[in-house]
Amino acid sequence: MLLCGPMGSTDSVPTHRHVGAINHLPLRHAVFVELRARIMAGDWSPGERLFEDQIATDLEVSRNPVREALQALAAEGFVELEPRRGARVAVVSAGRANELFEMREALEGLVARLAAQRRTEEQLAELRSVVAAGLDAAARHEHDRLPALNTRFHHCLSAAAGNSMLSDSIDHLSHIIEWVYSRSVAGRSAQSWAEHHGIVEAIGHGDPEHAHSLACAHISQARTAYLNATAVGG
Repeated sequence: MLLCGPMGSTDSVPTHRHVGAINHLPLRHAVFVELRARIMAGDWSPGERLFEDQIATDLEVSRNPVREALQALAAEGFVELEPRRGARVAVVSAGRANELFEMREALEGLVARLAAQRRTEEQLAELRSVVAAGLDAAARHEHDRLPALNTRFHHCLSAAAGNSMLSDSIDHLSHIIEWVYSRSVAGRSAQSWAEHHGIVEAIGHGDPEHAHSLACAHISQARTAYLNATAVGG
């Protein structure tokens, strides 16, 4: 039985923690996780330069794991590497964001369908617990709780689907989409968690087609909200 797990300026580096705080991970992955978290938190703005030596000093590591982490972040779409100029935080175009949402919609629909067919009672209870926490946080406007809860929800959903390759594909997209989406869309938290609730209830009723439809609609509405927000903002 598989249950889900728990889950600036151009001349300075935001100060948080050095990677000793997450030293249960291999060093280069610990640096990768920390830098990704800082980018997602908005500590560096899109287009901002990232300086290896400053990051290495801040994290109390050598430049090699920083360089490797930046290369991995570039592969995930968080960072752009420019010859002779180094790294900068990626600027994601509307077209690129739309492609990410299209991929996520297809994958999430399949995950929800499989979860409705394969979930255990324990997994269903876990999903309902996470949704209840998300609805509560949204109602209380405790927005700092929502990113971790959203990540946990999607991990639980993937676990209930029982397909590790599909889960890996979702994980690969989830962080970049969360970053792109959260930078531009505010005020949809309550609606988003209501949509999560509907998906989970369809899964609980063992209705794979309805779960698939609701999951696709959830991602589609998130994409529409993002594109509308960026159009207004631009």
